[in-house]
Amino acid sequence: MTTPDGLQGAAARMPVTRRPVERIKEMIAEGELSPGDRLPTERELSAAFGVSRSSLREAVRTLTTLGVLEVRHGAGVYVTGLRPVDLLETFSVLAEISQGDTLIEVLQVRRMLEPAATALAAARATDEQLRRIGAILERMAEGGGEREAVAADLTFHQAIVQTTGNATLAAINDGLSSRTFNARVWSGHREAGQTARLRDDHQRIYQALLARDPDAARAAATMHVMEVERWLRCDLHREKGTRPGGAEQAPRPEPA
Repeated sequence: MTTPDGLQGAAARMPVTRRPVERIKEMIAEGELSPGDRLPTERELSAAFGVSRSSLREAVRTLTTLGVLEVRHGAGVYVTGLRPVDLLETFSVLAEISQGDTLIEVLQVRRMLEPAATALAAARATDEQLRRIGAILERMAEGGGEREAVAADLTFHQAIVQTTGNATLAAINDGLSSRTFNARVWSGHREAGQTARLRDDHQRIYQALLARDPDAARAAATMHVMEVERWLRCDLHREKGTRPGGAEQAPRPEPA
């Protein structure tokens, strides 16, 4: 493997524990290692990289956590399938533990991605996929309890993004979704007597999908995420004892 002089200099300045991480990633990126390949032995790699075996083990642990490598006990270390769902698995911690303004930023990212994904789903979804999404929506509307509604909500959005056929988008969407936060949203709307608003939002999205209308699907998804963001801003300001300001308001449809 040849490395440009500039990269060699950068590697030399890199912490020794980081160097083998970058070298293994380079080997994968350059095609020296492919998904499913077994890595050379620990002794061979540590000699090739000019690092200690303990530094190499630390690199393997790091890349295993990131979903790049997997250790098969008694068989060696292998490159994973490098699927987006594996590589982005640690990304999910962002939505799970974020608080305050960071959580609002997560919702703002969702507002950029979910409407586009929903519009794409309206154009691509098969009849069978739409039936599955409809069955999930029925579970949400059955009134089986808040826990069931929260689970159905997450599954509903996951099913929509999966219809796009874009595995990376689906993995990012999963990373931006949080069961804990969803439960908080449903609980807050229940206490305010507004759970019907959430169910109406989901029904509106589904109707746009059934109509195979990307523009209506995009608008419905945008309105839904904006409603959740509006609620979160109000909830955060309520905790601080201040009045919300600068929050965008989700436009509600006119009564029929």
